[in-house]
Amino acid sequence: MKMPDPDAAVIARRLTIADDLRTLVPGEGVIVDEDERRAYESDGLTAYRALPLIVLLPQTVDQVANVLKYCKEHGIKVVPRGAGTSLSGGALPLEDGILLGMGKFNKVLEVDYDNRYARVQPGVTNLAITKAVEEDGFYYAPDPSSQIACTIGGNVAENSGGVHSLKYGLTTNNVLGVEMVTIDGEILRIGGKHLDAEGYDLLGLMIGSEGLLGVVTEVTVRLLPKPETQRALLIGFPSSEAGGNCVAQVIASGIIPGGMEMMDRPAITAAEDFIHAGYPADCEALLIVELDGPEAEVDHLIEEVRQIAENLGASSLRISQSEEERAMFWAGRKAAFPAVGRLSPDYYCMDGTIPRNKLPHVLSEMTKMSKHYGLGVANVFHAGDGNLHPLIMYDANNPGELEKAEDFGSDILKLCVEVGGVLTGEHGVGVEKRDLMPTMFTEDDLKQQMRVKCAFDPDGLLNPGKVFPQLHRCAELGRMHIHKGQLPFPDIPRF
Repeated sequence: MKMPDPDAAVIARRLTIADDLRTLVPGEGVIVDEDERRAYESDGLTAYRALPLIVLLPQTVDQVANVLKYCKEHGIKVVPRGAGTSLSGGALPLEDGILLGMGKFNKVLEVDYDNRYARVQPGVTNLAITKAVEEDGFYYAPDPSSQIACTIGGNVAENSGGVHSLKYGLTTNNVLGVEMVTIDGEILRIGGKHLDAEGYDLLGLMIGSEGLLGVVTEVTVRLLPKPETQRALLIGFPSSEAGGNCVAQVIASGIIPGGMEMMDRPAITAAEDFIHAGYPADCEALLIVELDGPEAEVDHLIEEVRQIAENLGASSLRISQSEEERAMFWAGRKAAFPAVGRLSPDYYCMDGTIPRNKLPHVLSEMTKMSKHYGLGVANVFHAGDGNLHPLIMYDANNPGELEKAEDFGSDILKLCVEVGGVLTGEHGVGVEKRDLMPTMFTEDDLKQQMRVKCAFDPDGLLNPGKVFPQLHRCAELGRMHIHKGQLPFPDIPRF
């Protein structure tokens, strides 16, 4: 007896679904051609790839709502995607699911300087928000290194940060409201144009939820006035431990810099060769400390930081004398990731967060791990808030090196938790850290988080396979009973 061809069945299913979706998303928004789908097979975690069943590019909120409702009715999995810059596999597609690309939602809808907010669509890039308002003296504070490419919708999904997060906070501290669509196709608004929403912090629940609870279709962000003065210090140290101690002492003295970043020798060398930012070549650790505010205050704080650094044996110290020089200090740091890519065929970018006073110990342990695995590592991190970004260098063409890099990264993240930190600071869990979740959370903790997922998405269709190491059926978790057509939070305004 001839067995049915599984590939033929997949193709037939794809074509049937595509025909249905073309009635919901007319024009060129449905992609079924294999070569065209190939462009979406991975995100920033390029070691993992999967060809999506169909790629869908909606243009309106109603289209998103109708598509999600269709997927709910037919049991089709959906992976939301912004620019695909996720470094944790958060936007990794599924071979049996639809990839919902939000790139066509790319407009700044409203800017209100009096109330200091902007309404933007999720496909607007992070940097584009600042570009839209900078001529009027405003900016959007969170600034990931990928800000030229990453979108605000993805920032919301992963709770992204950046070099200025120490003083001004992560995405969660700078978003006032979102419009979102549930898997049932209901359009909701959470938060709004004011600083604090009443009732439960549902906005805090959505930010960092990695596409597991709903699809964001609009974001209201907080705008800040550009500081009167911004100056930066470029400080070299003879050891990473000395640099780490400087970070701790600056914070302990009560100074909260606008940004405080640190790089070790491999990262310094790579960035300098790439950007020529004028970084010192004879130091083991480089600290960039930016101070902002009124000119007199900045001048005073610069002297305080200078004194702390010199007391700790700084080997070099420069203070920016112009806006161009300050920007160049940061240009090297912003380009550190691609710069390290010139040193090695591949690198694995990690993301963990530790208490600041554990920095010297963790850096020392990472050096031991590097020798153990025989793989180089360059360290670039948001030193002020303890968010580490070790870049593990390897060659995927050498058998077993990717696996060694992953084991090395796993050991780093376990160490972060061991010293009182967390698995992620801004990249999210995705598939990368999914199986490490039990090192930080108990089984009861994870089940409680999954109950929240069940309240929004009882069939587990939104971005399945991410975050949770072991999926449970919602019935097994004893989830709250939700009447048909009723969300778990019925007081959220609908429109």
